[in-house]
Amino acid sequence: MDELEKIFETERLSVFEAVEFEIDRVITMEEDPENRDFIWQGTYEQHLEEIGSDSTYLLTFKKKEDDQLVGYCLIRFDKSSEVFELRRIAITEKGKGYGKEVMEGILKFCFENLKMNRFWLDVYPDNEIGIKLYTSLGLFHEGTHRQSYKSERGYLDQMVFSMLKDEYFERKQNAE
Repeated sequence: MDELEKIFETERLSVFEAVEFEIDRVITMEEDPENRDFIWQGTYEQHLEEIGSDSTYLLTFKKKEDDQLVGYCLIRFDKSSEVFELRRIAITEKGKGYGKEVMEGILKFCFENLKMNRFWLDVYPDNEIGIKLYTSLGLFHEGTHRQSYKSERGYLDQMVFSMLKDEYFERKQNAE
């Protein structure tokens, strides 16, 4: 069995680098009807490649109390440009605050641990819950790529949200 490497933790969650035996569970989360319209679905081979890559993190989120998997995310980063992209995120237990909790942890990991300058993500305009979360965390809506992705739902816009290192630390200082 592959050993899990803890990347960071939040109050209720431990976040690990995914290992091969978790790929099927990640795919199940992507295909879940509550998630599938908002995230791209990867193949087993693509996720295996992400696990082995030097420029991505495929992370899983587990509850500390019982080690139950409650989500995952895919991160792509460029160390030379100090850019951190959240490519996908899914939570299995909705409405319990795990999304906000892990997003706060991801931002901290991005800016405090990895020392990145820019965090960004894109979101479809009909993902109202995601947009509300990203806005509440202080992410800036940079603009919208119109009809930039073709899916089984048709041509989709992608709204780009970001935060810069200075904004993160200013927000953190104001919260203290």
